[in-house]
Amino acid sequence: MPTNSEAGGVVPVSVPPLVLVHGLWDTPRVFDRLRRQLGSQRHSLLIPRLSLRFGITPVEASAQRLGSHIEAAFGQQQPIDLLGFSMGGVVARTWIQLLGGYVRTRRFISVGSPQQGTLTAQPWPRQPLAGIADLKLGSPLLRRLNDNLETLAAVECCSFYSGLDLIVLPGWGAVLPVGARHMLPVWTHPQLLRDRRAVARLAEELLRP
Repeated sequence: MPTNSEAGGVVPVSVPPLVLVHGLWDTPRVFDRLRRQLGSQRHSLLIPRLSLRFGITPVEASAQRLGSHIEAAFGQQQPIDLLGFSMGGVVARTWIQLLGGYVRTRRFISVGSPQQGTLTAQPWPRQPLAGIADLKLGSPLLRRLNDNLETLAAVECCSFYSGLDLIVLPGWGAVLPVGARHMLPVWTHPQLLRDRRAVARLAEELLRP
């Protein structure tokens, strides 16, 4: 369901709705601090609850559900900005590149997402953990995404990561192959959305014209 910030403050009508996509072990509440930091400056906000089923659901299936949430909230043509955290960033990227989301996405921000895969996913079998297996280094899904970057290049992209992230290993794997890259001054994966400085930096990016 859409979550709208409280009225108050002036937001240019040209600013599109913002969609936030949570990670594997998270709920929409993982974005509470970021929402407070944004205040009323993003007038239309969607934080869908995705059923990732502890990594059982394949990433592409989750991306299809994300697309359904976006269409239900904003129709089929309204441009959006999109931020994905952790596994949610790969889900969002899959929707952009493989399911046509690039035609309506103005800006995509990846936060601590294993866009190049992660060693922590390597031991897990595809059955029954297809979603986690999609995050393995060199997985078929990530190869599909990285082999054709034309649609991703059509979107303004930015990656934020932690160099010492123990969920995405190695930490530098949490970056998109295109766009700006910024290392946040945090020590752990959860701090990417909890640390005051990190949240302020993300809000700054989201409020950039």
